[in-house]
Amino acid sequence: MATTSSRFLCAAVLAATLTLSGCGFHLRGDGGHYTLPFPTLYVGLPESSPLAIDLKRNIRSNGGTTVVSSAKDADGVIDVLSNPERTRSKTILSLNSNGRVRQYLLTYSIVFRVLNKQGVELLAPTAITLTRPIDFNETQLLAKEQEEALLYKDMQTDLVQQMMRRIAAVKTAGVSLPPPGPAPTGQQSSGQPSTIPPAVPIQ
Repeated sequence: MATTSSRFLCAAVLAATLTLSGCGFHLRGDGGHYTLPFPTLYVGLPESSPLAIDLKRNIRSNGGTTVVSSAKDADGVIDVLSNPERTRSKTILSLNSNGRVRQYLLTYSIVFRVLNKQGVELLAPTAITLTRPIDFNETQLLAKEQEEALLYKDMQTDLVQQMMRRIAAVKTAGVSLPPPGPAPTGQQSSGQPSTIPPAVPIQ
């Protein structure tokens, strides 16, 4: 009896694997190692955000950068201008001959920039958009919901790797602060800034 049950379980797992493979789906996994140009980084996403958790884990795994909980304590700030967990979408991609949905298109996108500790923009607002098609079958709603969740997880993993590559490519050397304003009336300018220019506010 145990042998029969084991065979049935193996057959079920194999069938599920073939189903996902048949639709072209596979999890990508983590990418390579990235050397980030910041000793400390702040991630501008909610603490409980799955994307933030994944991104912070990848930053820490590189070993040379510490994730801090405050932007003012960070050498670099990842400023998220459009949170993909709030803007992800699911749109109709195609219909069958009866006018019913045959495929949906899942979209997962982010817009972010990178600032240094003075608020100077080192990486201009950058958009990354990922899409995945998913077949729809109203007789397999639970299976399709699970597949959709896996596809979003796959896009999240892909997104994190693309963000890591862009952050690793940021150049911090030779970045100068904005020029100082004119000297107050009645005072000679020494050619050196008397005060540090105000930082660009983080949205």
